[in-house]
Amino acid sequence: MCGRFALTLPNDAMAHLFAASPANDLPVLPNYNICPTNPVHVIKAEGGGRQLVAMRWGFLPQWYQSETAGPLLINARAETLAQKPAFAEACRARRCLIPATGFYEWVKESDGNRLPWYIHATEPAPLAFAGIWQSWGGEAQKTCAIVTTAANQTISAIHHRMPLVLEPHHWPLWLGEAGKGAAALMQPGREGQLQMHRVAPQVNSNRAAGPELIEPFFEDPSHADAGADAAQTQDSASPAKTIRAPEPRLI
Repeated sequence: MCGRFALTLPNDAMAHLFAASPANDLPVLPNYNICPTNPVHVIKAEGGGRQLVAMRWGFLPQWYQSETAGPLLINARAETLAQKPAFAEACRARRCLIPATGFYEWVKESDGNRLPWYIHATEPAPLAFAGIWQSWGGEAQKTCAIVTTAANQTISAIHHRMPLVLEPHHWPLWLGEAGKGAAALMQPGREGQLQMHRVAPQVNSNRAAGPELIEPFFEDPSHADAGADAAQTQDSASPAKTIRAPEPRLI
């Protein structure tokens, strides 16, 4: 799943990267702790071009009488996306991209503590999550959800699900610009695409903010200097050389 993420790319750079026309009401960036129901950046294809717009993170089906009339739908499983009544129409006609610098997942320890991890691209580039969107209510509020798949081998060390991360050459197909066949994209991300490290428990709070949220965290302070030095020379394709994930404790 994906329940929290970060985005640091400036709006103009994002518009250029996705070849999209930006709206005037985009959320403030950087944001290192984007939470459910927050407004998020979304790229959609409409009217013959791409638009970079703001949407509520939390998909609202048409039959919801209020924003709290049912479950908070921040994720949509790829395996059932086309069959679920809440998502089926959006899956066919309203697919989008949701950019992120990285996202968080938590491992639950036997003592009940939740240990946060930060996952990001191995390359210095933002991620593009597959999403779906929906207009809701009399004011046509725009809402969205992130599509998830089973975790690949890398992410399965800490969680059994992951966002569907799309590479640039797949963006046109997901957005409906390259015809049909988007279902073929709904697979776990390729190995080597992502890396991860532990971060401080401050991110457990939805009020936490600041770049320190994504900095590597070490339980033993005496390891911090050595870990920082190792991180500078780490091969991005081999993140486990610096920080090793624990045995899976799925949440």
